[in-house]
Amino acid sequence: MLFSWKNIAVVVKKQKALGKSICFTNGCFDIIHSGHVTYLIKAKRLADILIVGLNSDDSVRRLKGEKRPINDQDDRAIVLSALKPVDYVVIFDQDTPYDLVKLIKPDIIAKGGDYTPESIVGADLVLDNGGQVIVIPLVEGKSTSNIIEKAGL
Repeated sequence: MLFSWKNIAVVVKKQKALGKSICFTNGCFDIIHSGHVTYLIKAKRLADILIVGLNSDDSVRRLKGEKRPINDQDDRAIVLSALKPVDYVVIFDQDTPYDLVKLIKPDIIAKGGDYTPESIVGADLVLDNGGQVIVIPLVEGKSTSNIIEKAGL
């Protein structure tokens, strides 16, 4: 489900009051592929609730260039929301999800194997709150960039 920042704060508060653990991850998720799905399944196994911070279209353009995203933020949010491991999707317009991590205060923050714990935005906030930072190995050969190159886009 797609939630606003205000609504996700309410949801997180309620879920934590029920003793549920929260895992947060983020990304562009432009063209969903098996690497993304495998990653999200592994992230969901880390906690009761998986929240995905989704880069807005403007944020993706600033990070990846003017030809991206291929799919707009509404389409990407719909696809992500439909995936079984994903409980909530929140769009952020900033270059990083730092402010969103600060709002959610997840128990765990997870990112793919192309990151190190030290390079994960918001890791400091999670660690300061007694949480964990987890790096999930990438699925070899699976990337949106590879798909775009193969398609000649």
